[in-house]
Formats: sequence, structure tokens, C-alpha cells
Amino acid sequence: MNAVSLDDLAASTAPGTSGRGSEWPGHEWPLISIITINYNQPELTRLFLNSVSQLSYPNFEVIVVDNGSKEDPTDHVRRSDFPEATLLLTGENLGFSGGNNVGMQAAKGDFYFIVNNDTEVTPDLLDQLMEPMLADSTIGVVCPKIRFFDQPDVIQYAGYHPMNLYTGQAGMVGSHQVDDGRFDTPGPTNFAHGCAMLVRRSVAEQVGMFAEQFFLYYEELDWSARIRRGGYTIYFQPTALIFHKESASVGKTSPLKVYYMTRNRILYMRRNTPLPQRMAFGLFFTGLAVPKHMLTYAARRQFTHLKAFGRGVISGWLTK
Repeated sequence: MNAVSLDDLAASTAPGTSGRGSEWPGHEWPLISIITINYNQPELTRLFLNSVSQLSYPNFEVIVVDNGSKEDPTDHVRRSDFPEATLLLTGENLGFSGGNNVGMQAAKGDFYFIVNNDTEVTPDLLDQLMEPMLADSTIGVVCPKIRFFDQPDVIQYAGYHPMNLYTGQAGMVGSHQVDDGRFDTPGPTNFAHGCAMLVRRSVAEQVGMFAEQFFLYYEELDWSARIRRGGYTIYFQPTALIFHKESASVGKTSPLKVYYMTRNRILYMRRNTPLPQRMAFGLFFTGLAVPKHMLTYAARRQFTHLKAFGRGVISGWLTK
């Protein structure tokens, strides 16, 4: 296992020293860089690496980005079934967007597989994801079917519905539905899911990486919108399967989540819709969403959530 600091990474990726692997398409098995973030979850990361060791795809590297965890994850990575993973130590919490950007900067692969550490992969996952990528160069991102780990027959993600340009929200296809064959059609979808997404390196180089001002939530929706504007397709591949350890039951929403979901919902609309649509969204959000949420939090005496919501609204309109 290699442990690398951000200073070391900056030196190793200076101009002329990027050190990529073999050029594609000349290579029979393109190198895939698996990138995952650890933030105070070293045991989950170890279990994730154990599952990665069972992948059948023959050419991949693993990069674990530690986002300034309190506990050094080095020992957990070393004790995993994939101890050769590269560990990058950021020294601070860069969020989902910043942490994954660090991983992509260090990656040598022709493809990035961005994946949560609270997942377990299936052995042929990468093989199935690569199939449409190799068949169609206009596909920029391929996402697997995501099912809940604690309810393995229940779907979390089978693609995304279009964004509602009045509410700034998009629902997932098949969410919380039993996987009974209704969601087995491959094809284009509207957005990738940040839990698991295979991205063509050349696409990321063309449109840029994650927008780091999002930090957490909506960043993959923003990236998907930019990738589509770049002329590429977001593709859902149902034969590729991964299990997510996020509970299928509805849990508590923290003030932190309220803040970022509110802020980034506004930020997404500001970045990805024309002025008339932004104005329509602003009227809806100000006239309906804001009063509804404020009354709900006040009635429940969730005053920290109410404060987080207010901060999110202000920051969403002011963040550049």
C-alpha cells in the first residue's frame, strides 16, 4: 500500500510527470481507476476493499482518498484483501466533490470508477460497465443498477427521471421498488448517481471535474448536466449491479444535509438553466418551498434545521 500526501501528489502530477498507463484503445483491457473516499469510516472502507478483491476485470487500480479523518485508515487498508490500494491523505475534509477530484488527479486509468466506500461490488461489475463504453464512444458515463444492501431485492437507482425545472428536483427511476424485471432496459438516462459511476477520462478532461463549490449533494447532477452539454450520453446498464449500505428505510435528516441540499438545489438551477427558467424556479421556491419548509421545521421544533435551511437559501443565491 502506498500512502501519499497532497504535497506529494502535487509534485507527482506536475506537468510532464503524470505517468499514465497504456493508451486506449490500443490496450485490450483499458485501465480503470477505482476511486473511493474514506471519511471516519475505516471499517467500511476495509470491507469495500475486500469486495473489490473479487472483481473479475483484469486491469484496475484502487485509490482511497482519506478526507481528513480523525482515525488514520492506513492499518484498515493494509489489513484488507486489497492492501495494494493507494491511500491519499488530504489532511482536510474536501467533501465528495473535492475528494474525488483529488483521486482523479492521481489516477492513471483511461476510465474512472467513482464509487462510495459503503458499497459492495459484484464480481463482473466492471466488465458489465465497460461493455457499452467500448461499444459507443459517445457514452461518457455508465451507471450500474444500485440495490440496497439491507434489502437486496429493492432498487435504489435504475436511472434518473428528468429534472423538474420548477422545483429543482429529480426522482430516481425504480427507487424503493422490488427488482422484478421492470427496470432491466439499458439505455440513456438523465443523471448519473454519485454512489457508483464509470466515467471516461477524456470526457472529464473535456468538461472538467466535479464543481467543488457543491462540496456535498447535487455535484453529480451538475456534472451530468455538463457532460450532456458536452455532447455525451449518461447510460444506465442494468446488468451491472452494486449494493449500497444506505438503509432503504427513511432516516433522520441532519442540519448539515438540510443546508447542503437546500443550497445546492438553488446552485444547480443557477448553473444549469436559462434565465427565464431560473426566474420561474425562484418564484416557486420563494413562494411555496420556503414557507412550507420553514413552517414544517418550526412546527416540529427543529430549530437547528430551520436555521440550516435559512443559511442554505441565502448561500444558494450568493455562492458563485
